[in-house]
Amino acid sequence: MSRPVVEPHEHVVIAGADGSAYASLRRRPQPRAERYKLGRELRKRVPRSALGQWRPPAVGRPDPVELINESHQGRLDWLIPVRVARMAASPYGFLRGTAVVMAEDVAHLPSTGITPVVCGDAHLGNFGFYASPERDLVIDLNDFDEAHPGGWEWDLRRLVASIWVAGRHNKASEQDCESAVAACVAAYRAEVRYLADQPLLSRSYQRLTVDSLAADASDEHLRAEVTRAAERARKRTSDRALPRFTEAHGETRRIVEEPPLITRVPDEDADALASGLDQYLNTLAPHWRRVLGGYTLVDIAHKVVGVGSVGLRAYVALLEGSSPDDVVLLQLKQARRSVLARYVHGESAWHAHQGQRVVEYQQALQTVSDPLLGWMTAGDRQYYVRQFRNMKGTVALDSIDAAALDDYAGVVGHLLAKGHSRTSGASMIAGYVGKSTALDEAMCQFASAYADQTEADHEALVKAVANGRLPSD
Repeated sequence: MSRPVVEPHEHVVIAGADGSAYASLRRRPQPRAERYKLGRELRKRVPRSALGQWRPPAVGRPDPVELINESHQGRLDWLIPVRVARMAASPYGFLRGTAVVMAEDVAHLPSTGITPVVCGDAHLGNFGFYASPERDLVIDLNDFDEAHPGGWEWDLRRLVASIWVAGRHNKASEQDCESAVAACVAAYRAEVRYLADQPLLSRSYQRLTVDSLAADASDEHLRAEVTRAAERARKRTSDRALPRFTEAHGETRRIVEEPPLITRVPDEDADALASGLDQYLNTLAPHWRRVLGGYTLVDIAHKVVGVGSVGLRAYVALLEGSSPDDVVLLQLKQARRSVLARYVHGESAWHAHQGQRVVEYQQALQTVSDPLLGWMTAGDRQYYVRQFRNMKGTVALDSIDAAALDDYAGVVGHLLAKGHSRTSGASMIAGYVGKSTALDEAMCQFASAYADQTEADHEALVKAVANGRLPSD
C-alpha cells in the first residue's frame, strides 16, 4: 500500500530508540557551530520554499478511505461507527482522526532528513493543560500515541494544516488563517533558534505555565478563554470525579456505566488487566511505586476516548486508598505501532513494547510529565498507563475568534519547537530555518493546499458512509 521509504540525507540526526547513541559520556559531540552550518547548507539541497509543496500525485496516492479501513483492523467492531461518525462530523474532526493519512502524505514530501523525536500527531487539539508533579498547571503537547523519531517538518506540517482547517471551521477568513499559520511558524523558528544556543541541560527545564500564558497573551479573548479553561481543568481531579463517574457498591464504589461510551469489562479481561497493572507498578520510579502500591484496585471499565483512538482498547481503573474518598483514576490505553514507523525503518520491528515507546517519547518531548506514567501488557496487547483525572483541559477551539487563533497559534508553535529541541537536531534545525520568513511563507502555502486536501478527503469519507462503504452512527 505504501510507496518506498524515502532515503534520508546523509546529515540525518536520529534520536536513538534505545538511547544507545547517547549512552557514553566519553563521546565528544560535534560543535554547535558546525551543526548550525550543516543546517544552513541543507537549504541548497532542500530549499525552504520546497517545504510548501503539496500536490497529490496523479497516481500512487493511496485512497484515504482505504487507509482508514486498514487502521480499523484490530479495533473493537462495535466502536468503529462511533469513530467514523466523529471524523465525518467536520473536516477538522476528519483531520484529527486521520494521522495515518497525513503520515502517508508528508513522509514522501521534500524534507531535510533531520529527525528528532516528534509527536507524530501534532494537530492543534493535541496541546493542552495538565498538572505537573508539583501541581502547577502547565500547557504542552499532550498526545503521544504516534510519537517516534521522524522529520521535524512532519510535525510542523500537521500543525499548520490543522490551524488552517480549524480556522475555516471557526469561519475565519483565508487571510486570518494565513496570519495564524505565519505566527505559528515564526514562533517555532524563534524558539528553536533560542534553545539551540542554550546549554543542553537547561533546555530540559523550559516550561509554560497556564498562569504565564494567561498573563502574556496579547489577545483579550484568548486570555479570558485560557482563564476559564484553567478553572475547569483545576477541578478535573480523581476525588471530584467520584459523584459523576462512580456509585456506591456494597462497602466500596464502582464506575457507573454509560453505554456505549462506558461499559463493564468481562471478568476474564478484568483479571488480565489487573495482572497487567501489577506489572505496570514496576515501570514507575521507586517513590511513586510505593505511593501507588498503597491503593487497591476496586473496578475497571471500558471508556471510549478521543477520535483517532476510538475502537482501540481504553480503560479506566478505579483505585481506592485508606478511605472511600481517597481515590485515583488511571487510564489504560492500548498502544500500537506509530503511523510514522514504516516511513522511518520500513516494516521491521524496532520498539519491543509500544506502551514503553509512548511513555519514553512523551517524557522526551514534555518538560514535565505525569509521575504515574508507565506501561503494561495484558494478554497479547500492550498499553500505556497514566492518570485519568490529572487537571487535564484544553482551549476550546470553537470559542476563540481569529485574533485569539493567531495568538494561540504562536503558543503552540513555541511548544512544538521546545519539544523538538529537547531531543536532538536543534542546532541543525535552527541553521536551516534561519531568521527570514522563507519557512513561514512556505508553510502558509502548504497549509492552505493541505486544508483543501483535507476537505476533499473528508467529502470522500462522507460519501463512503452514504454508500455503505464505512459504517457510522
